[in-house]
Amino acid sequence: MATVQAVLRKKRNAQNLFPIAIRITKDRKASFISIGQYIDQKYWDTTNRKVKRSHPNASRINHLILKKLTKANEKLLEAEINEANVSASRIREDIKGTNQLDFFGVAELHLDNLQKAEKYRQYHTQKGRIEKFRRFTGQQTLAFKDISVFLLKNFESYILNQEKRKPRTAVNYMILIRKIFNLAISEGIAERSIYPFGKGKVQIKIPESEKIGLSIEEVKKLENADGLTPAQQQAVNVWLTSFYFAGIRVSDVLQLRWSDFHDNRLHYRMNKNQKLVSLKVPEKALRILQQYKETPSDKNDLIFPYLKGTNFDDAKEKLIRIRTVTRTLNRRLQLAGNYLGIDKKISMHIARHTFGNISGDKIPIQMLQKLYRHSSITTTVAYQASFMKKDADSALDKVINF
Repeated sequence: MATVQAVLRKKRNAQNLFPIAIRITKDRKASFISIGQYIDQKYWDTTNRKVKRSHPNASRINHLILKKLTKANEKLLEAEINEANVSASRIREDIKGTNQLDFFGVAELHLDNLQKAEKYRQYHTQKGRIEKFRRFTGQQTLAFKDISVFLLKNFESYILNQEKRKPRTAVNYMILIRKIFNLAISEGIAERSIYPFGKGKVQIKIPESEKIGLSIEEVKKLENADGLTPAQQQAVNVWLTSFYFAGIRVSDVLQLRWSDFHDNRLHYRMNKNQKLVSLKVPEKALRILQQYKETPSDKNDLIFPYLKGTNFDDAKEKLIRIRTVTRTLNRRLQLAGNYLGIDKKISMHIARHTFGNISGDKIPIQMLQKLYRHSSITTTVAYQASFMKKDADSALDKVINF
């Protein structure tokens, strides 16, 4: 006897969500058909085998589950009428064949999962990349078997030579396409045999990128700046605050509150990876912070005013506001740099590179890992490689100075 049931599988994805699948059991052997939807475990009704009404897309997902269940039952009934000895895996393959998702269909599921996880920055970036790949292929639907090494090489060449983008940008496109392909394979939508990545196929190698930071003399120009407009000076203050705290990211600087400071230390949770950080407040940073201190002030107030009025519970609104403010700050920083005679591109992110450039070989790599809040020391070594030039310079001198 065969049974068909909707189940929530136990293997969670990177967003800590669980996949919904149709389980077909026949002759004590089970086969699964993914419906392409992931949910938090709390939304699954185990008794009724469906999504609870509290889920925002419960109606749509339950309709999809019903559609898949109906199709599976039809195949089972058809086999029984014909008295055919059909396995659970064969029924699964028959159903997949009638309603197979293509590359762009799986890409939509991937983007949907990013939205549900409120990863809006990744969502917007990756949506744009998928749309560009769609325009390049000229296809609204694209079967996985049609994504060949030849197609991917042509797309890479298009990004590099026609769009004049950097090698790292082309790599980012390949990484995304590979991610969607891997998702399709894990869900049984695509076969491993047609995988276009790996040895002898498309190999993804992340190119080294040169990180440019300001020198001590250039930082001093910012510290002692005179004649800047008030808006430019405010941007410089935000940049210096980032630098003084070992290059904390602009999104974190903009969200700093007075409540994050106590016992002459900064205590905050990083927005990128939720790590807790505790750093001493340098005297230089304290002088900047005191310029923004109002009396009386609410300890929960933001230090810098740029995000005031933002609904921080709305991740999408917060992201848009931070992006807008960052663009404004970068524009003002560049104007300030030009005025001060700094012949380098200045942005908020350069504060992090500047800390790395000045630290150079002065600080043990283990301490830099702690200051950068990197999970792996390998990441720190790779990041700092652009700034650690002392040993290489010394070796060069030993060879040529004879």
